[in-house]
Amino acid sequence: MLKSYVLRIGRFTDAQKKAYDTLSDQFVIPFSEDNIDFTKVFGSGNVTMEIGFGSGFATAQIAESNPDKNYLGIEVHRPGIGRLLWEIEKRNLSNIRIIEYDAVSVLQKMIPNGSLDAVHIFFPDPWPKKKHRKRRLIQRPFTNLLADGLKQNGYIYMVTDWEDYAFHALEELSATLGLKNAYDGFSPPKNWRPGTKFEQKGLAKDHVIRELYFTKI
Repeated sequence: MLKSYVLRIGRFTDAQKKAYDTLSDQFVIPFSEDNIDFTKVFGSGNVTMEIGFGSGFATAQIAESNPDKNYLGIEVHRPGIGRLLWEIEKRNLSNIRIIEYDAVSVLQKMIPNGSLDAVHIFFPDPWPKKKHRKRRLIQRPFTNLLADGLKQNGYIYMVTDWEDYAFHALEELSATLGLKNAYDGFSPPKNWRPGTKFEQKGLAKDHVIRELYFTKI
């Protein structure tokens, strides 16, 4: 199975590094071969997992708007993790945890079947070159893992600005056992989702933002 990322070198600012060094022990969960007990981590089992949260701004804003829900961010790029940790401290958030590891391995090893209320995937790497499209995250068999991790009536919410990726993901999610499209084709925009820098870059190129919303049946 593919990996969910390609590691890139990014600038680690002093503020991000300080947040990472001082807050990781509290908010970053080490990768493990054992399933997570979400009630021990959060105190409850209401958990939304976000794969590839980037700078973490949207993650922090959603978590701040929903203090009764818990959020598990999966990311491998340390500057982004540092930035989200900085947001956690600034906003005084207690309902976010982070795993600094590949999302495929996390789902295979750490996430119990039927334990997630939702999965958010906002603007995943589009791999626009045809020869690289096999690296795209939202395709089977990875979507099978997503379906397995969801509770009954849980949802997968994906957003992308790449047209061919959107249509391919629509096909793959539609063909994934246990998932049902909540809409006839693409989803209308969700007004609770904050914008991201990747979204602004796409809009600047006149890309159309397409959203997919599938539920576990």
